[in-house]
Amino acid sequence: MIRVLIERDIADDLADHYEKAARATLTEAMQAHGFISGEALHDTQNPNHRVVLATYRTIQDWQRWARSDQRQEAMAVINPMLISEEKITVLEH
Repeated sequence: MIRVLIERDIADDLADHYEKAARATLTEAMQAHGFISGEALHDTQNPNHRVVLATYRTIQDWQRWARSDQRQEAMAVINPMLISEEKITVLEH
């Protein structure tokens, strides 16, 4: 089992649009092979700093989702709302 930490910094005044897009992306990710769980969080000190914490069965399952057309399409919607590239960290026990 692995955890994927995705950090994003969104532009001011785009929180509502981001939330809608991020929710849709998480809903799609839930259908991905090997997806176990996921949650979307925000930084209490910086409301524009968002974190997604997802759990996948294997790193290959994550990589399959990361390269999928569905994720690429979702990121095409999310990326214009970000002030920098998302940061992805893959963690394991």
